[in-house]
Amino acid sequence: MNLGQQILFFFSALGAFNGFVISGYLLFFKKPKSPASYFLGLLLLALSIRITKATFGYFYHDLPRIYLQIGLSGCFLIGPSLYYFTRAALENIQKTPVRWKYTYWAWIAAIVIIGVLVPYQAHPGDWNHYIVHIIYAQWVAYFILTGWLLREVFAKVFTKTEKLSPGEKPILSIFLGNTVILIAYLIVFFWSFSSVYISGALFFSLLLYLNIPLFVNRKKSDTAFLGNEEPGRYARKKITENHATSLTDKLRKIIIDQELYKNPDLKLNDLAKRINISGHQLSQLLNDNLGKSFAVYINEYRIGCACELITNDRRIKLEEIGYEVGFNSKSTFYTAFKKHRGTTPTLYKEGLSSAAFP
Repeated sequence: MNLGQQILFFFSALGAFNGFVISGYLLFFKKPKSPASYFLGLLLLALSIRITKATFGYFYHDLPRIYLQIGLSGCFLIGPSLYYFTRAALENIQKTPVRWKYTYWAWIAAIVIIGVLVPYQAHPGDWNHYIVHIIYAQWVAYFILTGWLLREVFAKVFTKTEKLSPGEKPILSIFLGNTVILIAYLIVFFWSFSSVYISGALFFSLLLYLNIPLFVNRKKSDTAFLGNEEPGRYARKKITENHATSLTDKLRKIIIDQELYKNPDLKLNDLAKRINISGHQLSQLLNDNLGKSFAVYINEYRIGCACELITNDRRIKLEEIGYEVGFNSKSTFYTAFKKHRGTTPTLYKEGLSSAAFP
């Protein structure tokens, strides 16, 4: 290798090495651990394996095929890792769902079984013409699913009314970094541009260094999805008016669009996950900024919907309306209605009838 190639190899290999180190920290040493940090560690591990294969394969063309197989096998786990990291981070999931574990282990089992039954060393044609296509198709499929998860985050980028929250910025950064890496390898895969091949490895190194604040937790409030949040400390910080307005608008939109208030078992933490904040933050938003409790806030939507149903369909039974809008009993429906409207559902309905027929 000449000097230029040695420099390219150094920076490409350095990025892969750092990726292994950071993934090891996230997977085995980071405390406290969260699903998002765990899947981020798996994502970095899978990318590092793929980058290592690309780096050595670019400079050493006689690399044993077993290493090529390992590199492509790691590529098979990039998509699932990116998807589950993004979902866990956006929804602030505190415990990995069992279904996610089964799915992830199923992908691992699939690529291991394929590698054992159809090793690259003995079946290079099968790998180059079939298995590699499956690997890239799976990666692209998960990439599209991840982009769909981030659709509301992307919408903020192109609107002036909403700004990205501190927690959304690193998530978007990681997704965009993976976008560039995926595009680089797809170009090589379809058009065999060898010069682009090493660019994926170089960009991975750059991506790691740009996201060092994320990995070292410089701002813990910005990386709460990685388990860095300090609830007691954060609870003492007042939410600014601009941020409160943005969160309130997002909360209202999700509740109305998805009719979450109709769920009688809706919990504060469940709702907080929908807008990617902690339960402490949502409680603070409702109590300090809106001046109402979680129950009062949700019941406002339920009573509003109940009034619409009573107005639009006079024949429907009041008890049915209560259950329809999310109350789990007739008594709680009547109590909440009286509190919010100053009258009972029966008198409210009678008032509508007398107004219609004076």
